Amino acid sequence: MGPDEMHPWVLRELVDEVARPLSITFEKSWQSGEVPTDWKRGNTTLIFKKGKKEDPGNYRPVSLISVPGRIMVQTLLQTMLRHMENKEVIGDSQHGFTKGKSCLTNLVAFYDGVTALVDKGRATDVIYLDLCKAFDIVPHDIRVSKLERHGFNGWSTRGRYWVLGPALFNTFVSNMDSGIECTLSKLADDTKLCGVLDTLKGRDAIQRDLDRLERWACANLVKFNEAKCKVLHMGRHNPKHDYRLGEQWIESSPEEKDLGVLIDEKLNMSQQCVLAAQKANRVLGCIKRGVTSRSREGILPLYSALVRPHLEYCFQLWGPQYRTDMELLERVQRRPRS
Repeated sequence: MGPDEMHPWVLRELVDEVARPLSITFEKSWQSGEVPTDWKRGNTTLIFKKGKKEDPGNYRPVSLISVPGRIMVQTLLQTMLRHMENKEVIGDSQHGFTKGKSCLTNLVAFYDGVTALVDKGRATDVIYLDLCKAFDIVPHDIRVSKLERHGFNGWSTRGRYWVLGPALFNTFVSNMDSGIECTLSKLADDTKLCGVLDTLKGRDAIQRDLDRLERWACANLVKFNEAKCKVLHMGRHNPKHDYRLGEQWIESSPEEKDLGVLIDEKLNMSQQCVLAAQKANRVLGCIKRGVTSRSREGILPLYSALVRPHLEYCFQLWGPQYRTDMELLERVQRRPRS
């Protein structure tokens, strides 16, 4: 429920009575460009991302609005996404809020190319880039001009970013990879760049791309968080070249969490298996302490809803390669039966 405390089942049970007045409200809102005041209110909570928990900047606010507001937003969102798809607004490098794409497609497509280069013995660098408060500080006038350039009407560009912002953000970063020589991959604002550096030409290409990205950020009045930008050096005989983003040097790292999956410089997924097993075991511990019944009918739904997602998230990328990793995950799956 949202702040109006109206449960979704209420609307579902009264669908014949409320469908007509809601459709009228949606239409008037569309024509006037105004959102009902009650639908702008939301129950806001803070979600921890990563880093130090005492740092307020490592939390992301998430707002839950009323159910009628969510229905209207979903209707508008589907229409806008179809428009962006028909106009080919979003490039192939973008996987966020795009039909048929997801975190999994982003990771699999990107690291398929990375592992192919490493398997060929090419020294490869992956640079992870972080935009500061991407959804919060995007300049309104620049965003509006880009939306209008892609055919959105005046109503669409006047507001509604309170929920549609993440999807429409794709139009803002759609030209980020213009002129990029190396491989760039995006999921909304999560961006990574991959290039080979076994030749001087390759190193220069990576640095030129970083310079282009910095100029793009300056032109669009946003900036990268240099402290969170990292480089992962992969492949044998990697010279571990230093790169610069603006005036700051990018710090190298032996491992980096990419969209929830831990990637290390050797592309070894054993540590990711350990992390997945730890998360699943913590949830199993909570179930064991909080649920007295050990019947299959009681445990199976909880296991399917709460435990399996940790073991199956992007599993196609990090599935275990070694017997010890397989046995570790199998022990987790046998634990509910013990």
